[in-house]
Amino acid sequence: MTTIKENLAEILKGIPAGTKLVAVSKTMPAEAVREAYDAGQRAFGENKVQELTQKYPLLPADIHWHFIGHLQTNKVRAIVPFVEMIESVDSLKLLREIDKEAARTGRVVKCLLQFHIATEETKFGLDIREGEAILDSPEYKQFKNIQIAGVMGMATFTENHSLVRLEFRELKRIFDHFRQKFFFSEASFKEISMGMSGDYLIAIEEGSTMVRIGTAIFGLRNYPTMT
Repeated sequence: MTTIKENLAEILKGIPAGTKLVAVSKTMPAEAVREAYDAGQRAFGENKVQELTQKYPLLPADIHWHFIGHLQTNKVRAIVPFVEMIESVDSLKLLREIDKEAARTGRVVKCLLQFHIATEETKFGLDIREGEAILDSPEYKQFKNIQIAGVMGMATFTENHSLVRLEFRELKRIFDHFRQKFFFSEASFKEISMGMSGDYLIAIEEGSTMVRIGTAIFGLRNYPTMT
């Protein structure tokens, strides 16, 4: 059985220098995060606010925390003081709340617009028209404490790699469209977060700059039974 350190080293060998690895540590104990940290990993992804706020004080302060799950506006205040990036922005309402809380704490929080590219209806995300409406809105132009750094998407969970490739290609097209229309002169708009344990190599081939990998690093997750 391989260790977290060995898994990280193996994955990093296959990732280009310009692609960032976000180690998805959801459901994993702080000790597992620490093991990856001690092996040199710094960016970690969590999808539940309660779990993230419990782990944060137990781990080194220089970790770059990425929030990658669906975020409710009433939970924003809990993570804005320390989170590096919120990858799952899917509404103007959420962006408004992030900007408000970031202003309150004197921070600028990086955000990714999450787009729905999968065939599965259960996944969250914007379509192009909704994304354009956010960026065209007068309210968005007044925000001072958020920085839109790129886009995020999740492909369909399937063994059909051709479909997955087409969905990643679509997210790259969306990124190019928004960069050209809204961020042409802004070098900070540069991230395409796509690709997970089962499909990250395809995502990289299709232009991903940031992959979110959990199982291939930490092993199978142990989801707690809800009571």
